[in-house]
Amino acid sequence: MAVNLTLERTNVNRELGDVAVLDRDVVNPKSNRKLRPDCTERRINVRPPKILSRPVEYNIHQADCLNRKALPANCCDLIVTSPPYNVGMAYDGSEEGDAIDYDEYLKFTKKWLRNAYYWTRDTGRICVNVSIDKNKFGKQPLSAQVTQLAMQVGWKYHATIVWNEGNISRRTAWGSWMSASAPHVIAPVETVIVLYKNEWKRERQGKSDITAEEFKDWVFGVWTFNGESAKRVGHEAPFPRELPKRCIKLFSFVGDTVLDPFAGSGTTLIEAVVNERKGIGLEIEEKYCDLAEKRVKECTAKLLV
Repeated sequence: MAVNLTLERTNVNRELGDVAVLDRDVVNPKSNRKLRPDCTERRINVRPPKILSRPVEYNIHQADCLNRKALPANCCDLIVTSPPYNVGMAYDGSEEGDAIDYDEYLKFTKKWLRNAYYWTRDTGRICVNVSIDKNKFGKQPLSAQVTQLAMQVGWKYHATIVWNEGNISRRTAWGSWMSASAPHVIAPVETVIVLYKNEWKRERQGKSDITAEEFKDWVFGVWTFNGESAKRVGHEAPFPRELPKRCIKLFSFVGDTVLDPFAGSGTTLIEAVVNERKGIGLEIEEKYCDLAEKRVKECTAKLLV
């Protein structure tokens, strides 16, 4: 049985939210180049395969997460995402990549977190995967600052999960070797910051699909599993499927809507589909929209075997 796809392309004016005929060139917000006030939006709807108990529903929007009008208010129950770390990752092929002035990066972070708050329902949650510290281009307490920015725009703090990434490369920068002069300390872990909008407890119950063993293991806030290969996935900074899988099953019910405003290679959407949630992805780069579409279609096809 084949999965039937319908593809709709429209263009969205970033400032006015109007549908307009615009060209398709888009500037990546992860670089320090000025954004154009337009982007192409792509919606992909998948009809349900019979193997799942619920319809497979996901949408990929080629759109800017800084544009609040890219999505309606209160449209999702859970956000799982990994924003750019501002370390010079060349998502768009530029020399500067996502490295911008740190103050500008914090403004960028605060704006997308404010939009995420707008898009989330009152009982919604957000899981933000960031490194614990930023060491390239100057040391910064990245996880702590992202947490503070989220709280400033209205998010309420719940917990920080430590992800012990098993395949992190061995370090070679020691600072002052075997001396107290200036040793270089780095924690080879990342974090998943868990926050909620207005109410942590969801009074309206839904169906949970998490097993007892998964629940006992995952509520312990140190997760150990390997990272993902950029070469294998075809994206500069993919995260492994295990990360959104755990967040989705632990913090949402079957049938909930899961959003990733930095959809990238579509990993969050894949896990939303596999775990019978509705998926929404925002991604400004056309090539990554294509990659996400391809990966989700391939994954969905495997469910039909």
